[in-house]
Formats: sequence, C-alpha cells, structure tokens
Amino acid sequence: MGLFISDAFAQAAPQAQQEPGMAGLLLPLAIFAFFYFLFIFPQQRRAKEHKKMVQSIGKGTEVVTNGGILGRVVDLDENFVVLEVSDGIHIQIQRNAIASVLPKGTFKAVRKKIAKAEKTA
Repeated sequence: MGLFISDAFAQAAPQAQQEPGMAGLLLPLAIFAFFYFLFIFPQQRRAKEHKKMVQSIGKGTEVVTNGGILGRVVDLDENFVVLEVSDGIHIQIQRNAIASVLPKGTFKAVRKKIAKAEKTA
C-alpha cells in the first residue's frame, strides 16, 4: 500500500496563540485618541462657543446670519429673533441661524455705503 498512499507521520501540535492583551489594544486606542483630538474635541468647543454667543444676543446687537444677511436685532424670544435688515423691513429667523455678532456701527456703516452707491447710480 505504501506505493500509492504516503504514510502519515505525526506532526507537532500547533502552538497556542497568545492573547493580544494590552499591546493589541494600544493601536486602536491611539487611533481613537487621534480622531477625538483632531475632529470631535474642536467641534464640541465650537458648538459651546456658538451657544454662548447666541445666548448673549440682545436688542440692538448687529449680527450676520448663516445665509449672509446683515441686520440689527429689534426683538427676540427663546427661539426666534426679529432682524431689521433695512428701514422698515424686518425678518424673523431662528436664533441658531445667527453666524456671528458684529461690532457696533457696522450695520450703520454698511447702510450709509449702500445709500451712497444708490445716489451715484
């Protein structure tokens, strides 16, 4: 029988693999920490700053919306703000749609610039 079928020889038992332990967790934890500090932490900080800025808005504050509309706050409540965008023209927006607060006088300076441009045209 040895001609067609080779004899089976006993092989050494496979060695048991060791558990990865802490060394195996080090790389995934490092990757998670990297992404946390690169993406998640700065986004949380920006969200906190935006929330603080939105809460500090009061009547007379000059703001720019996310859509780029410049206006002065004339009325506000918990969720909405009424902006004066021109003489007698008011729009109502959500508080969270306010992108930034402008320095005092910016709205007046822009209105003067627009009025001057209309006179020359």
